[in-house]
Amino acid sequence: MDHHHHQQQHHQYDEGENDYRHQEDDWDRDLLLDPAWEKQQRKTFTAWCNSHLRKAGTQIENIEEDFRDGLKLMLLLEVISGERLAKPERGKMRVHKISNVNKALNFIASKGVKLVSIGAEEIVDGNAKMTLGMIWTIILRFAIQDISVEETSAKEGLLLWCQRKTAPYKNVNIQNFHISWKDGLGFCALIHRHRPELIDYGKLRKDDPMTNLNTAFDVAEKYLDIPKMLDAEDIVSTLRPDEKAIMTYVSCYYHAFSGKQKAETAANRICKVLAVNQENEQLMEDYEKLASDLLEWIRRTIPWLENRVPENTMQAMQQKLEDFRDYRRLHKPPKVQEKCQLEINFNTLQTKLRLSNRPAFMPSEGKMVSDISNAWGSLEGAEKGYEEWLLNEIRRLERLDHLAEKFRQKAAIHEAWTNGKEEMLQRKDYETASLSDIKALLKKHEAFESDLAAHQDRVEQIAAIAQELNELEYYDSPSVNARCQQICDQWDSLGVLTQKRSEALQRTEKLLETIDQLYLEFAKRAAPFNNWMEGAMEDLQDTFIVHTIEEIQGLSTAHEQFKATLPEADKERQAILGIHNEIAKIVQTYHVNMAGTNPYTTINPQEINAKWDKSFQTNILRRQFANQANVIGPWIQTKMEEIGRISIEMHGTLEDQLTHLRQYEKSIVNYKPKIDQLEGDHQLIQEALIFDNKHTNYTMEHIRVGWEQLLTTIARTINEIENQILTRDAKGISQEQMNEFRASFNHFDRKRTGMMDAEDFRACLISMGYNMGEAEFARIMSIVDPNRLGLITFQAFIDFMSRETADTDTADQVMASFKVLAGDKNYILVDELRRELPPDQAEYCIARMTPYTGPDAVPGALDYMSFSTALYGESDL
Repeated sequence: MDHHHHQQQHHQYDEGENDYRHQEDDWDRDLLLDPAWEKQQRKTFTAWCNSHLRKAGTQIENIEEDFRDGLKLMLLLEVISGERLAKPERGKMRVHKISNVNKALNFIASKGVKLVSIGAEEIVDGNAKMTLGMIWTIILRFAIQDISVEETSAKEGLLLWCQRKTAPYKNVNIQNFHISWKDGLGFCALIHRHRPELIDYGKLRKDDPMTNLNTAFDVAEKYLDIPKMLDAEDIVSTLRPDEKAIMTYVSCYYHAFSGKQKAETAANRICKVLAVNQENEQLMEDYEKLASDLLEWIRRTIPWLENRVPENTMQAMQQKLEDFRDYRRLHKPPKVQEKCQLEINFNTLQTKLRLSNRPAFMPSEGKMVSDISNAWGSLEGAEKGYEEWLLNEIRRLERLDHLAEKFRQKAAIHEAWTNGKEEMLQRKDYETASLSDIKALLKKHEAFESDLAAHQDRVEQIAAIAQELNELEYYDSPSVNARCQQICDQWDSLGVLTQKRSEALQRTEKLLETIDQLYLEFAKRAAPFNNWMEGAMEDLQDTFIVHTIEEIQGLSTAHEQFKATLPEADKERQAILGIHNEIAKIVQTYHVNMAGTNPYTTINPQEINAKWDKSFQTNILRRQFANQANVIGPWIQTKMEEIGRISIEMHGTLEDQLTHLRQYEKSIVNYKPKIDQLEGDHQLIQEALIFDNKHTNYTMEHIRVGWEQLLTTIARTINEIENQILTRDAKGISQEQMNEFRASFNHFDRKRTGMMDAEDFRACLISMGYNMGEAEFARIMSIVDPNRLGLITFQAFIDFMSRETADTDTADQVMASFKVLAGDKNYILVDELRRELPPDQAEYCIARMTPYTGPDAVPGALDYMSFSTALYGESDL
């Protein structure tokens, strides 16, 4: 057989390459058989090559032409294998092309395929059958050899995969890679099986192969990225389609879908692994959270159980006990449950990890099961002592409450008793009490003292309870202590006040007894003295009803004798009053009450004094006043006359007179105490209601008026002399002229009053040679007597006389003086005034001088002439 011989010649397979033998037999047949198959192969192989070459950005048009230089062939193999081939030769020569094709063939051979009957030269020469044979070998090796379904592989594996996948489709029966595919349903079933949404399989009909084939080819190209490698018409029109072409195309379906399936399987495996991990992690998280929560709860609860700070009141402690019972009943049981659950969860988790081949779980720091057990142990330890402590505290508070209540009761009783006691002890009732009252008060006070002593016991009990409450740390100790302190302080205060009152009462009793003694003594001595005075008064009354000389002499003698006994009587009177004063002093010093009047007599000191004054004192007072008044009156009179004389008789200069008068003034002022003394005696007389005094003609009123006149006269006279000195100096009058004026004035002062009346003055003027009518006299009077009193004083007289006699050209003199300052000009300048006069006077002139307006005037010239006239004239400056 021809082809057997051919096979032996061209294909020497090594051992282990038996997989290819079956395919090779087919290939031998193909070399001899149907041109239709060649056409199908050419189309399919070209499309298959391009489906890979496009990944490198290129393609082929003509399968026997485009692989001739070996470059695209090498590229195709690199894309399919994912490996790099040797570097291609870039020359255009045949030798370069052969070299490149050989590199490709060597690479194929290196993958376990021996291509004995395929030579590089035939490929380079464009041998179509050789080229197709080479491509098929590549397809077999890279697209079909690795297919493995169950125990089968390569072609059988691919066939089995197709059968498995199309099994559910009743109208599809795949037995081979040629006629089983002619109706196109096989392709559609494979697509529908994997992607049911791409094909509406129910609408396909077995008797419409063209539609079925084109549907499959279009969908595969559009959605599965499988290029069209077959022609529907070729398949339908060929009795037995080319097996290699169909296998090549179907292998693309396998790779497309099984790749997806591999991804699904991988994803499933990953999901399964991840699910285990997620579940484990969730369990770990749950454990951590539960452990954290439980530990946090324990951490929060322990301090509460360890807090042994007692509450102040029973109510609050009962509440604590109630809270603790709630904790035991309500809050702790769920936590016991949680702890148990936690241990179960931990064990379950560790088991699951072990079974799923994972490392054991290590909880985070401090959250181990043992940590939780330890924390729980601490919790139970804290809890153990807590209830016991609560109950002890409650018992202690019960005792404290009982003690505090006892304290309050005792304190209240004591405070009620002491209420008002301090006020009672501070009462000054003994100050207004009589001796008998005091004795009653003393008895009452003694009773109180024994009552006070009886209460000492309770105060000590109160203090002892307070002390015990302090030692037992009673919460309200501060207020208990304060109350106790107040009670103790008040108790001490009561003791002090009791002592003080006791002393005051005893002292008052002693004082009142003393006063009582004095009253008795007063009564014993006042009665005889009073009788003696009454007798004496009767005797004095008799003075006014005597008749004969003998009687008068007898009375006179008796009066003298009586006067002799007076000092002795006055001594007795003073002694009796002394007793009374002693009583008054005791009353004033010790603030005791005199308790009404002297119980032993109706005579009182006022009465004794009144009678004494009436009898003897009045006479003494009249004498005393008269003696002084009779000296002072004449003295004032004499002084008045002497002053009058000094001012009229001109001895020496005015200065001498002034000195003389000042000495007088001094002596008068020094006499003032005598006047004051007389005023005092006068007051005593008035108080004694004495309104007559036959021993003197002077009354106090006379003396006062005389004294005031004297003071006024001396002051006025001094003033007059001072004014005369001023006038004399101002007008330049000599002492001789002054004496002349005085002599004239004295001569015409006919009434010797130191004044002239109008008639005196007229006579004086006429004597000096004035000749004047009424009008002229009236003008002169208006000058000397501006107040129209009708009197001319010596001062007014001097002013008038000096006016009449002195120089009258004073204004001219001033003008002449200014002319000197002005350097003989008729005006003066500001600078000249400031240079020549003191500042004040210079400014005075500048302010008041009017500008000078004469023909010789210069700027700033001032008129000193009108200014000088104005100084002496009527005009206002």
